[in-house]
Amino acid sequence: MTSNDTTVLRVAGRPVGRYVTRPELPARLSPRPYLHPVTTLSGTAVTELAPADHAHHLGVGVAIPDVEGFNFWGGRTYVRDQGPTELDNHGAQRHIAFQLRDPDGFVEELRWVAADGELLRERRTVAATELTDQAWALDLTFSLTNVTKGPLSIGSPATNGRPGAAYGGFFWRARKESSAPEVFTAGADGEEKVHGRPADWLALRGGTWTLVFAGATEQTRRDPWFVRTEEYPGVGSSLAHEERVPLPPGETVVRRVVTVVADGRLDRDAAAALVRKAVSP
Repeated sequence: MTSNDTTVLRVAGRPVGRYVTRPELPARLSPRPYLHPVTTLSGTAVTELAPADHAHHLGVGVAIPDVEGFNFWGGRTYVRDQGPTELDNHGAQRHIAFQLRDPDGFVEELRWVAADGELLRERRTVAATELTDQAWALDLTFSLTNVTKGPLSIGSPATNGRPGAAYGGFFWRARKESSAPEVFTAGADGEEKVHGRPADWLALRGGTWTLVFAGATEQTRRDPWFVRTEEYPGVGSSLAHEERVPLPPGETVVRRVVTVVADGRLDRDAAAALVRKAVSP
């Protein structure tokens, strides 16, 4: 089922994700397209939308807290030497059109708009692929181009003075359960050991499901992971970890993250094997 405002991703005929292109949201949440619910092949939901702890967390999508001072993440803005602050600086991502839309994916064009007008033009590609009868992969690429006449830069709370808070870019707000999910990479376990560090892949394991995130380009793999398990379950790929990302006029930044969505609680070997299958050259 599709409409002008939603499209449903399918794997082998089964719905696994609903993509909302024109959500009706207050400006403070930095309105933007998102995927929710995303489910395993058996139907278990593995995303959350606007949870009570962070109303601006919208399933799976692309969100950046600082594009030349404008907030495309939602909620408060971290101000150096001041802390999280309510500012009237929120931007919005506006769906323009689908260049391609099939049951298993789409190519979309978006405008990133704030008080100064359009700052960025995005091309977003999303594809869903079956891996096994218990796992599928969500492949998301975003390309952000500076369409202004001057230089822009992309930042995060970390680049604005808040240690450990380099969120911004690809972000997945996962399902919250009675106990926190486990997180691990090929060589480390636990939020403290994996947060803020790069890794070829990172797994988030809940009660009956596992998500395995992998950077699918060399540049994406260099970006550290942003990880939360105890406060809330969420994983992102940090676009601006230690320094702002400069974006001169006409220049483009590209990132690609592939996420394995699996039923069951995968161990390291199974997670690594599915990533190899999902990110095959």
